[in-house]
Formats: sequence, structure tokens, C-alpha cells
Amino acid sequence: MFTAEMIASLNELETSLYNYICKNEDKVAYMRIRELADETHVSTSTILRFCRKLNCEGFSEFKTKIKLHLEETKKTTIKSVEHSVLEFFDRISQGNIDENIKKAAHLVAESNNVLFIGTGSSGIMAEYGARYFSSVGKFSMYINDPYFPIHAKLLSNSVAVALSVSGETPVIITHINQLKEQGIKVISITNSKYSTISKISDINIPYYVTEERFETSLGKTTCYETEEQFKYSDITTQVPVVYILESIAREIYKLKG
Repeated sequence: MFTAEMIASLNELETSLYNYICKNEDKVAYMRIRELADETHVSTSTILRFCRKLNCEGFSEFKTKIKLHLEETKKTTIKSVEHSVLEFFDRISQGNIDENIKKAAHLVAESNNVLFIGTGSSGIMAEYGARYFSSVGKFSMYINDPYFPIHAKLLSNSVAVALSVSGETPVIITHINQLKEQGIKVISITNSKYSTISKISDINIPYYVTEERFETSLGKTTCYETEEQFKYSDITTQVPVVYILESIAREIYKLKG
């Protein structure tokens, strides 16, 4: 609704009106013009002039725009952690995840080194996985730089574990291709077996939970800036990844014994 040019055109009274509206959008959307005038200590003619500067014919059209704005920016409902975790365990009880975990464990157990790769929250899980695997006696390391030099002679008979919720992370796809060129086997843990990363991996362990993302603002000049930019924050639970990593590690320990 508001642009920088519109804001610049406001006089002192209109600016105070603008500031009040920004702080009370929910309330203003259902006010009568007289109520808003009393709250902001301006005349109804000032409010109407203000509305015309926003290309609204009157106060009713202005309130309609506010309601549409509120509808577009309302917060996404986030599921409880219990719901996401139960969803995961319900699905694995009907699938073959244990079989894939054992295959991955055998591949890792027969290797000399394990490399973990991932970005964002998956990167945190990759670092955790490297530490957990090392704790059960399988030397592992987390590589957070996709351009980290990897020499085949030093990493012969190695396995890489790639983590990605979407399975479509470009930098991880590139990294996997580089590792495969070096003859390194790849195990991937993704949310779907139909992703690019799962398809180019030697072993894929999908966990299938509902992906959760919500829109967050990158910043704006005004409370109604039409050119405001947004990004999506991924809050998909990582509990299934922890379960899979620890299950593989414990299976490796059994194989060593």
C-alpha cells in the first residue's frame, strides 16, 4: 500500500496517522472513520485526504486494503514437535528404513573414513553426525566448505554422508558429484527418495515428514512497502535425522564388536 514516495508526501498530521495505523493494523481494520479520528486527534477530512494519497476512494476501501494485507501476512501455524515426531515414527513402522540403515552401516563399517556434508540446519546435523560416528570409533569429519580440496590418495575407500531436507540443495549436489568423481561412495539422508540428491547417491535413507516453512521479511522501508522482499525459513524437524544418524552409528558399533 505505502511506498517511499507516498510517505514523503505526508504532512505532519498524516505522518502521525500513518504511525498509528502501522502500530494498530488489526484495530484500524474494523474502526469507523470517526473512531479513528478520535483516537489519532485528527479530523475526518484529514483521514480522507490520507486515503486518497494511497489511491483509495475512501476510508472503506482503505480498510479493505488493510484486511487484505493482514490476510497475506498472517503467521503460519506451526505444528507441535510431538505431531512431527509421531508422524515420522508412524511412517517408518510401515517402511524399510531399518534395511536401509543396515546397508548404510555396512558401507561405513567397511570404509576407512567418513565425510559429512550439509548446509544450514542440515549442516548442524552433519557436524553432529561426524562427532557421533567418531564417538563409536569410526573416524569422521564434517566438511562445511564445498570447495575444500579432497585428494583421492588420502581418502581412498571413503564414504560421504550428505544431508539435505529438500534433496535439491545445489551446493550439495555439486559437492556430491565431485566426491563421486573421486570414487567416494555417497549415503544421503533426505526427506524424499525422489529428490536429485537421493537419485545420485549410492544409498538413500528418506524419512518423509511434512516440510514446514514460513515466510519471513528481509526488511522494508514502511509497514506497507509494496516491494518488500521475503525469504522462506525452513523449520522442518530434524529429529528423524538424529534418529537415523544414531541408528547407523549404533549398527556400526555392533558390526565392529
